[in-house]
Amino acid sequence: MIQNFLQELRTQRWDDHRYYHHSRINQSLHFVSALSFLFAYVMLFFDPVVSALVGWLVSMTSRQAGHFFFEPKGYDHVNEATHEHKEEIKVGYNLQRKVVLMAIWALSPMVLYFDPTLFGLFKPWATFADFTRQVAKIWLAVGIGGLLFRTVHLFFIRDVETGLVWMTKIITDPFNDLKLYHKAPLFLMKGELIDPGLHLVGELEEKHA
Repeated sequence: MIQNFLQELRTQRWDDHRYYHHSRINQSLHFVSALSFLFAYVMLFFDPVVSALVGWLVSMTSRQAGHFFFEPKGYDHVNEATHEHKEEIKVGYNLQRKVVLMAIWALSPMVLYFDPTLFGLFKPWATFADFTRQVAKIWLAVGIGGLLFRTVHLFFIRDVETGLVWMTKIITDPFNDLKLYHKAPLFLMKGELIDPGLHLVGELEEKHA
């Protein structure tokens, strides 16, 4: 059972890399995102508010900017797949789902602005610092809620193992991204905009599968 879980984790990680990380800019932004996410993980034990602010304002924005603005969305000749096909088979949050999630994140402070108590959950904020800390708490809830929602959703549309594997992948992505993309900024500074070695990595993965 553990072996199957780990194999599924490797498969999800590989599919995510080969389908959605062709751009060296995207890879470099994922490297930045990974570093800031690891900082956010540490701060979660000391100051969850700081963790949420860094996680959303730095980690998530840099990560999703790479996908939305820099990743190629035309026909994928390496994997022989259209962008629409990749979006359809995406296990986690595809671009459409990410738009919804990011919209919830961006609009959530408006609820607190119009109802400073958030339906009685908070004391009314008096200063901008109070407002910021309360927004951070909402963002922390949005992040955890988004993770749990898709995990449970996968329980029903796929199976429990797929959902648990995906949740594990998301939580451990910063560590994996550091390993995969730590050289991306160097390649980018050399003028390499697209990773030319994806097909070579794919052949290597198949030999060791």
